[in-house]
Amino acid sequence: MTRPRSFPICGCAALVAAQAFAQEPLPEYSIVAPLAPKSLLLDAARAGARLVVAGERGIVLTSDDEGKTWKQAKVPTRATLTGVYFVDDKHGWVVGQDEVILRTEDGGANWQLTHSAPEKEQPLLDVWFRDRDHGLAIGAYGTMLASSDGGRTWEQRTFDAQPLDSPKGKAPPRAAPAAAESGEDEFDEATSPSDVHLNAIVQAPGGRLYIAGEAGHLFRSDDFGQTWIVLPSPYEGSFFGILPLDADALLAFGLRGNLFRSNDQGRTWTQIPSGTEAMLTDGARIDEDSVVLSGLAGTLLVSNDDGASFNISQQSDRKGLASVIALDARRFVVAGEGGVRTLSP
Repeated sequence: MTRPRSFPICGCAALVAAQAFAQEPLPEYSIVAPLAPKSLLLDAARAGARLVVAGERGIVLTSDDEGKTWKQAKVPTRATLTGVYFVDDKHGWVVGQDEVILRTEDGGANWQLTHSAPEKEQPLLDVWFRDRDHGLAIGAYGTMLASSDGGRTWEQRTFDAQPLDSPKGKAPPRAAPAAAESGEDEFDEATSPSDVHLNAIVQAPGGRLYIAGEAGHLFRSDDFGQTWIVLPSPYEGSFFGILPLDADALLAFGLRGNLFRSNDQGRTWTQIPSGTEAMLTDGARIDEDSVVLSGLAGTLLVSNDDGASFNISQQSDRKGLASVIALDARRFVVAGEGGVRTLSP
């Protein structure tokens, strides 16, 4: 008996596979535009000597001459990008709206989309990596994603923070909180840490991690993000950034110019006069004695005593600054409403 030839079956299988491939949506790339450096840009990072910034419509820009010129990368998303992090001069990650996560292995010249969840209708707001393999992405409503393969794949992680030096389940002490802004964004003792927006994640000397959150929430991890504790908060409004200083010192900042310093890993806080009511958005070390903070309304705060006091410089155009990188003591690359530019206040 002659066996039937198999090519019709193979042909059908190939046709089905081809149809499935044809129906799979292709990634929508960001539009390469001459005015991209003047777009809304929300975060900046160093990749070795290279600078990388990201922002609206999937825009990613790189500069190899300290911000004098910028080159736009081809990026497989048009989502607004909110956070950038590089662990060395080649390996970096970007997060944004629709839980988009991108990775690069060539310093930001080319990007791969590794995660997206537009159906959740919520953003990721920041990203951090311990090394080339292990990292965390954080965002709205206590969202935390973890990767152990360089950001190629991600798994949801429940964000469960325990009170500092308190019995389990009891709220942490609060340190003479400053008033919330116009009744908005107030701290609610019943609010679970797993429900608050996680705005920024940073690593301090010694490996401790800190998260700045909404409604007066601050968190610390002493084991690279495996477990978290709730820190006593001096303030009832949102925090948008934490800047680690030397040893156990750090600055935390947020709405209406609220700025606080801790010298004991976030156990106690002292308010630092900022001289502004603008929202403070980001911070960077200039050198061992100097610090710069950015904010809305074109605000730059510079300290020459390691964050004990600040002098304010405000740009005449009042365009909001979302991120800052210090090139030296007198030159800062900023990203924000006016795009990316170099300032010398």
